[in-house]
Amino acid sequence: MYQTSKPRGDSPVTIIGAGIAGAWQALLFAQAGHAVTLHERSDAAMTESTSHWAGGMLAPWCEAETSEPAISRLGIRSLKLWREHFPNTPFNGSLVVAHARDRSDFERFARLTSGHRRLDAAGVGEIEPSLDGRFREGLFYPDEGHVEPRRVLPELHARIVKAGGKIEFNSDVDAADVAGIVIDCRGLGARDSEPELRGVKGEMIVVETDEVELSRPVRLIHPRWPLYVIPRGDDRFMLGATSIEAEDSGVSVRSALELLGAAYAVHPAFAEARILEFGSGLRPAYPDNLPRISIDKKISVNGLYRHGFLLAPALAELVLGYVERGVIDNEVMQCA
Repeated sequence: MYQTSKPRGDSPVTIIGAGIAGAWQALLFAQAGHAVTLHERSDAAMTESTSHWAGGMLAPWCEAETSEPAISRLGIRSLKLWREHFPNTPFNGSLVVAHARDRSDFERFARLTSGHRRLDAAGVGEIEPSLDGRFREGLFYPDEGHVEPRRVLPELHARIVKAGGKIEFNSDVDAADVAGIVIDCRGLGARDSEPELRGVKGEMIVVETDEVELSRPVRLIHPRWPLYVIPRGDDRFMLGATSIEAEDSGVSVRSALELLGAAYAVHPAFAEARILEFGSGLRPAYPDNLPRISIDKKISVNGLYRHGFLLAPALAELVLGYVERGVIDNEVMQCA
């Protein structure tokens, strides 16, 4: 990092986009004493936001399997911010398992990640009794956590208002019409100024069963259809993990079969679970799948890809540091 001349730190701050990226920007700026207005083109239900369909996993060590080191660095910093601002966030860790036939993929995952300890069959059953006897071994990442996006996002919005910020829903504001500091967090909506962005579809299914209890996200390693099962409380579980290079909406038959089949492979009781919801969201990504903070006439925060809830706090902290002290993080910031 290096320091530039200080931007207009006393100017009003306008943030466009009230998903997880924009909400964290608004929260940190409002808590720092700035006059903040957060604009969202949809209503308070946020069903049009990618964040509404997210898994909410805070798993920087697991994500290291397929991500650049910057994701781990920023993600680990974000964990501290989640703990600081939301002390009730569940940090019960993540569990990675695989069936015996997929042992080579399991070992590859172990080599590419850190921050875990190996569990034998008894250890898996000890931390997740519902999985007792189902897997020979597992990888336990004790410092990871998860949030329920549809609960934590409204809480973020409430805290912004409590800190003195304003939120205007159903407000499709144009950055060119706003004075002061503008932070664009529109995701794919920003393609009018950032044509490099593409949408990567992530599909999810919510099921309900009282025959399985899990205390943490469980990832099933499989060469064709990796899966995560995330406990949502009230006997509900989210099934996810698809990343499809397409910008259509909805869940395909193939994806539904693979997600449900993988859930059955985690525990056969999922065969009797009730399907509550199918859905999908388009994750904004740049060609390198890395987040980017672009600084020109406005500040753009985008390209969080599949790491929105993991990276948003750290990226907000970087933008606040730039506005207040002129600090630049070379790895994710680009200045015109």
